[in-house]
Amino acid sequence: MILVQSVAELKTEVARLRAAGRRIAFVPTMGNLHAGHRHLMEQARRHADAVVASIYVNPLQFGPQEDFSAYPRTPDQDRTLLEAAGVDLLFSPDEAAIYPRGRAASTRVEVPGVSDILCGAARPGHFRGVATVVHRLFRLVTPDVALFGKKDYQQLLVIRLMTADFDLPIEIVGIDTVRDADGLAMSSRNGYLTPAERRIAPQLYATLQAFAGRIQSVSGNGFSAYEAQAAEQLEIAGFRPDYVSVRRQQDLTIPGAGDRQLVILAAAWLGRARLIDNLELDRKTAPAFVP
Repeated sequence: MILVQSVAELKTEVARLRAAGRRIAFVPTMGNLHAGHRHLMEQARRHADAVVASIYVNPLQFGPQEDFSAYPRTPDQDRTLLEAAGVDLLFSPDEAAIYPRGRAASTRVEVPGVSDILCGAARPGHFRGVATVVHRLFRLVTPDVALFGKKDYQQLLVIRLMTADFDLPIEIVGIDTVRDADGLAMSSRNGYLTPAERRIAPQLYATLQAFAGRIQSVSGNGFSAYEAQAAEQLEIAGFRPDYVSVRRQQDLTIPGAGDRQLVILAAAWLGRARLIDNLELDRKTAPAFVP
């Protein structure tokens, strides 16, 4: 695996891959990698001849009450995982490479509407930071395809829309969430959980599964009572929910009576960790009911 830190080095290596006729897959990360990230890298190999990953902890997507400096950074462990996953090129830029005129003076990218709801309402400016850094990375890496985990469902939609709006020639691929054996979605945030909280955490996904079973027979879009019930169940279990919401998969708007392609999304605090999860639902096919 080749490690580069400057934009000039990155462009040289990408040009070398292009000259060899290789199709490039890109997986941007903020480091502190786990088995879910490794799965993304392995899936990237199925979509291209060369895999480029990046590690950059982006300050623009942290809110004023979120501690950017405390975000876990594990560079040696991350490089070991990426090498084992067969990544060809790792881009680990500093802030000057990403924001050459400085963070405050840099142009921002914003996807209106979808950035302001759900996690966007709870974390104002977060998705502006995501769209800004991903757009910058896309322009630097110039991949053919980029892969993102579906656990961050709203982020995936923001990136899809941003890519389409700028007419970037990049295929965006969403990869199914990787879970531990008990159902908990793998996340860097799981490291904040105490042992007692870790035992509770799988109830987030179990609650979404039960919710999905109950709304199969709901006519129209009368989901609000079920959303409130699910949030109450999470509170009883020890979570502090930000939201539990049923939305349309394609744009995260509130479903209409005829909508069938739905997604149930939730965000909830458990101790220091803000956990997010979701469950896609095709109402023509009933999921397994979990009481």
